Amino acid sequence: MSRSVLYASSPLLASRTPVWRSKLVVAALALAFCGLAARAGYIQVVANDFYQRQGEVRFARTLELPANRGRILDRNGLILASSVPAPSIWAIPEDVDMGPEQRKKLAKLLDMTPAELGKKLADEDKTFVWIKRQVDADVAKQVAEMNLKGIYQRKDYKRQYPEGEAAAHVVGFTNVEDNGQEGIELLYNKSLVGKPGMRRVIKNRLGHAVEDVGEVIAPVDGTDIALSIDSKIQFFAYQKLREAVLANKAQAGSVVVLDATTGEVLALTNYPSYQPNKRNNLSGAQLRNRALTDTFEPGSVMKPFTVGLALEKGHYKPSTMIETAPGSITISGATIRDSHPHGALSVEQVIQVSSNVGTAKIAMQMSARDMWETFSQAGFGHKPQVEFPGVVSGRLRPYGKWRPIEQATASYGYGLSASLFQMARSYTVFSHDGQIIPATLLKTTQPAVGVNVFSAQTAAEIRKMLQMAAGPGGTAPKAQTVGYSVGGKSGTAYKQVGKGYGTDGNRKYRSWFVGMAPIDAPRIIVGVMLDEPSAGKFYGGEVAAPVFSETVQQTLRMLNVQPDVAVRPQIVASVVDESF
Repeated sequence: MSRSVLYASSPLLASRTPVWRSKLVVAALALAFCGLAARAGYIQVVANDFYQRQGEVRFARTLELPANRGRILDRNGLILASSVPAPSIWAIPEDVDMGPEQRKKLAKLLDMTPAELGKKLADEDKTFVWIKRQVDADVAKQVAEMNLKGIYQRKDYKRQYPEGEAAAHVVGFTNVEDNGQEGIELLYNKSLVGKPGMRRVIKNRLGHAVEDVGEVIAPVDGTDIALSIDSKIQFFAYQKLREAVLANKAQAGSVVVLDATTGEVLALTNYPSYQPNKRNNLSGAQLRNRALTDTFEPGSVMKPFTVGLALEKGHYKPSTMIETAPGSITISGATIRDSHPHGALSVEQVIQVSSNVGTAKIAMQMSARDMWETFSQAGFGHKPQVEFPGVVSGRLRPYGKWRPIEQATASYGYGLSASLFQMARSYTVFSHDGQIIPATLLKTTQPAVGVNVFSAQTAAEIRKMLQMAAGPGGTAPKAQTVGYSVGGKSGTAYKQVGKGYGTDGNRKYRSWFVGMAPIDAPRIIVGVMLDEPSAGKFYGGEVAAPVFSETVQQTLRMLNVQPDVAVRPQIVASVVDESF
């Protein structure tokens, strides 16, 4: 028989609870609920922005969707620079969880020491840190296979430069952020870079995107840039330049190839150069685009302009005789000399044998103003009309400050300065029937619009003289090319050593050749410069002209220009008489 419980018999239960106590309990509960409601209201209404930010810091991420940088192409559509996928590795340091062996393996994959990896993961920003930018695809794959907590990858790109050091000074390079630093990459960075997109996402505790927040903004890829450069001509010119610099033990060298009809730059190369894909330990000498940035006294390259002005003014004819004996002339107490006496020379022969005395005598029959205006119209003293970082203007002093001796020396290229690019462009005056035309690094189909400097007749007469200078009895017969007629002017100038040009024992030279081919209807202009050749030969006709010859022959063949010379020209000893 079960026993019944008599609750009324319990003294505790039988006692009556005071009313105030029950009211107090109810009031306390009500007050607690009111506090919770107030707190909830504060969090969700008053302090909503703060807690929203804190939540976003922990779980929301803005992912940048990188745009594909535009390509740089040569005139035939061959790639000079392009972007390839190269994932970047990043981490949330506070979420990283890996053992010593995993840490060691990851560091090895990313080509760093465990200590370097540990330092990155100890970064003060615990929500994001780059571990390694732009790794190879196979490395990224191996990292992903490790499945490490807190280690992530972002789609990224890096630049590749198929032409390497041959086109480095033209194309340039970008930094790790894909912004141009040199060359075309820098000049047209805004067009090439495009516009990155954006994606706002919520991530779970494992770092996986689980929800998009807002609209996804798609990236806009950069614009391709088509250059006037012909990569095959560029590579060949670089190879021949490199061989010449090494063979002549020169410090450096440059080659410029222009289309004589359009002004397009077909090749622009320098040595020493660098590999854009591997830029460790680069020196300033490697980075300098010498063809555009280095200026020097142009020497004998200026003589055709002096003679052209004299022909244009009617002071002389190509056949006019000039007495250059005894091989020297004194002006204002200073003596100008030829390397050896020539006696009486025609104006044509003055250019052919590069007589300083003959050129100076011609110059002194004209006004300094006329000479200065001609040089200025030919582009000297002005920046070339080509957009490129670091382009220089050279130096052409006002004619009002010229003394008679300075007018005489300016006639054969001393007392002014220019870059190789300026000299090559200036010779469009002779190739384009007396008009100087603008040069461009961009591919164009439009005919060049020039500015008159000389008449077409004067330009034709100067071309004949240039052909004589590059032929038998001239200063640069080594410029002759199999199958094509050529014309040009060699130059050799002392480099300044301190305030002077040094003495016979320590003089340094720059040597160059600028010319065109075929001579009757020029298709290309080629300029070659070697800085400080020191293997025993230093005249432009000896060290620069052979590079011109090989470059002209290969370039005209690539351009499908029909040969205009039936037989190989006979190479004879040059008349060594260049401006000093």
